[in-house]
Amino acid sequence: MHTNIQIISCSIYYMPIKNGSEYIESLRNRNLQVYLFGELVKEPVDHPMIRPSINAVAATYDIAVNDPEIATAKSSLTGINVNRFLHIAESPQDLVNQNKMQRKLGQNTGTCFQRCVGMDALNSLYSTTFEIDQKYKTPYHSRLIEFIKKAQSENYVIGGTMTDVKGDRSLSPSQQEDPDMFVHIIKKDEKGVYIRGAKAHQTGCINSHWLIVMPTMRLRPEDKDYAIVGAIPVDAPGITYIYGRQSCDTRSMEEGNLDTGNSEFSGQEALIIFDNVFIPNDLIFMQGEVEFASMLVERFTCYHRRSYVCKTGLGDVIIGAAAAIAEYNGISNASHIKDKLIEMTHLNETIFAAGIASSYQAYKTPSGNYINDDMLANVCKHNVTRFPYEIGRLAQDIAGGLMVTMPSEKDFRGPITGPLLDKYLKGRKGVSTEDRVRILRLIENMTLGRNAVGYLTESMHGAGSPQAQRIQIARQMQLEYKKKLARKLAKISEGENSLNASAAESSEYFDRIFGIKQDKGQNK
Repeated sequence: MHTNIQIISCSIYYMPIKNGSEYIESLRNRNLQVYLFGELVKEPVDHPMIRPSINAVAATYDIAVNDPEIATAKSSLTGINVNRFLHIAESPQDLVNQNKMQRKLGQNTGTCFQRCVGMDALNSLYSTTFEIDQKYKTPYHSRLIEFIKKAQSENYVIGGTMTDVKGDRSLSPSQQEDPDMFVHIIKKDEKGVYIRGAKAHQTGCINSHWLIVMPTMRLRPEDKDYAIVGAIPVDAPGITYIYGRQSCDTRSMEEGNLDTGNSEFSGQEALIIFDNVFIPNDLIFMQGEVEFASMLVERFTCYHRRSYVCKTGLGDVIIGAAAAIAEYNGISNASHIKDKLIEMTHLNETIFAAGIASSYQAYKTPSGNYINDDMLANVCKHNVTRFPYEIGRLAQDIAGGLMVTMPSEKDFRGPITGPLLDKYLKGRKGVSTEDRVRILRLIENMTLGRNAVGYLTESMHGAGSPQAQRIQIARQMQLEYKKKLARKLAKISEGENSLNASAAESSEYFDRIFGIKQDKGQNK
């Protein structure tokens, strides 16, 4: 099936990848150091707990084949159609299409499909490296372009790693008792740098081909060794992965698929430990430019917080499951059930509205790529920290208590217990007991089980916990300008100082709201 074998660093990749099945094969026979339940995993692709997360990434390849209009784009870097997860946004419509693709993939998988971090990292680095080069005459932007061109041509999965373990969070990276609490450079030579540290709860990391290491916060001059950005093959020497647990994850290791709820797809997180890991010079995209760390983090979170429209695809699934179980229970026409489904839909579409509006309000950076509106991105993500929980609560309300008291699949298949369960757990006439059980297990999976990670907990903590969004919203509230609007209508005279103070805010406000902002180098 594969004719082009390319050796990169310590890895063998069979490229370019055309579809999901070829992607799965590209992950085989790598020397990954993955630990699960305290043991080294021989072949992650075949591990029953890991494989559903691989299937979810494979879906990102298949959507590019089946729905190329939203899932592919022509790259100006390579001149070829590429997977949108590898595309540098060249217009607001590119960002809108990202959102549409993300929602569709959420609908198709019911879980996290693990590629948004890499997509948002590439786009935020594209503009940040350009501006570092402008100031310091560094070669980072050209290096990044070459890396992106290779990734697009070979159709790699790029994983982004940002969240450090942080240690004592009241201290900066260089103040930590243990310097490894943040990833940092431990030595350099003429060929590159070596790093040490760890990145926590990293989405889809072992399902990627490459990792991009990035700082996690604003840095000070004394934190220079922590200002490192670079690309690393996932199986580079010195990297250890410790696979994260998810609620009910061992159900995927049991016989049958009834109890799993969603047996085909799941998300993935792991702790990544870097111990003397080498990054060659041509794959370093920041090294010591501490003042640009906050720009990179803010631009990444701007992209990534509106990427959480993916949760609306999962919301579509759980709304459908709630409607289905109401139908199976014979109560779909009850007014209170209809009202709950309307509320779930309203909340879901409110998330999508803020995210896609952020994309439509995108503006061009000096590097030429587009970044979405920051205020609306933070509103989108802040909605995500709340609304999926209410949607999940309403789904559980509609489902009823059987969702969490059902016997096991073995009981349903048992010669004595099976007929009894089939008789007494039946719902509306014409609906099989097993179909009713499968829908209930899916709701359990998405609100309490394995994929509750991707729908609920990740909604709270991914791309920054709620307070991080509130800080960004506070920075952009434009209160002085809005007070000026109120005083004007109330016929309250403004002093000269007040008018001058609000002028800049007024200009920035109109730039953001009405799309005037173009070719400005600073994130709002």
